[in-house]
Amino acid sequence: MREMDCIIVGGGIAGLQAAIQLGRYSSHQVLVVDAGEGRSTLCRTYHNILGYPDGVSGKELRAIGRMQAEQTGVLFEKDRIIEAMRVHEDKIRLKGSSGTLYQAKTVLLATGLSDRIPDIPGLKSTLGRTVYVCPDCDGYEIQGKRTILLGAGEAGANMAMTLIERTDDLLYINHEQTAISADLHRQMKQAGVRYLEAAVQEVQQMGDGHITGVLTEDGQIFESERGFIAFGGNRVHYELAEQLGAVIADNKHVEANPRSMQAAPHVWIAGDLGLHAEQATVAMGEGAIAAIWIHKALQKIAKG
Repeated sequence: MREMDCIIVGGGIAGLQAAIQLGRYSSHQVLVVDAGEGRSTLCRTYHNILGYPDGVSGKELRAIGRMQAEQTGVLFEKDRIIEAMRVHEDKIRLKGSSGTLYQAKTVLLATGLSDRIPDIPGLKSTLGRTVYVCPDCDGYEIQGKRTILLGAGEAGANMAMTLIERTDDLLYINHEQTAISADLHRQMKQAGVRYLEAAVQEVQQMGDGHITGVLTEDGQIFESERGFIAFGGNRVHYELAEQLGAVIADNKHVEANPRSMQAAPHVWIAGDLGLHAEQATVAMGEGAIAAIWIHKALQKIAKG
């Protein structure tokens, strides 16, 4: 059994920023348990983060963040937490897929979400480079550029209506050929969105992950400078929060106090797990806020 003052579940952007903040108090035993997955492992380049005008990859940002946290004494463990339970009023026990048990006075859940990304050859290698997921983060990148949106049904149609504000050269390919309401079809047509129902065989690209177009299964090639995806059905990793008594919204995101990010007694959340815009910069802020309030809680526990 590994016992700590705080265990951070998830070593992505939110979890790392929280670890750095907690480590700098120099008074807590902090462990980050991370399975090595998540959105930030897929993103080739974040373009909207302060201090990186030319962009930074998720892999690099995670490596730098871990180094910063370790310099303050924060520990790291590669494992996947599969179960959470309360064993005492002020103790939370976590079980890893490795069989290891962890116990802590406080827990920060930064488990995020996983985008539903079909296994289309060439798609993952372009993500965050020239193909994007979040219009708030990267709508700027398609400004005035020939863009292909790969998606499914109404999730893709709604994204198309957002993206058409950025470029007047937008093709939405409904890869899964799922239904779209007549009203959404009408809106897309009026806005100037071109629409095609076709399965995509390959995302074509140059060697550096720069999309050049897509090849559909009927042999057609559609050229493109940029891409977006919107397939819907993303999976929020809310289960641990639910096991610890947090309130789960209808969309499976976790509700928390917006001031402190506390979701349940001795439990905080940060990042895409919560109800907010899904951005790395937001995740950083929430990680820092949650860490500050965890520090306050640990001080109170220490005083009895």
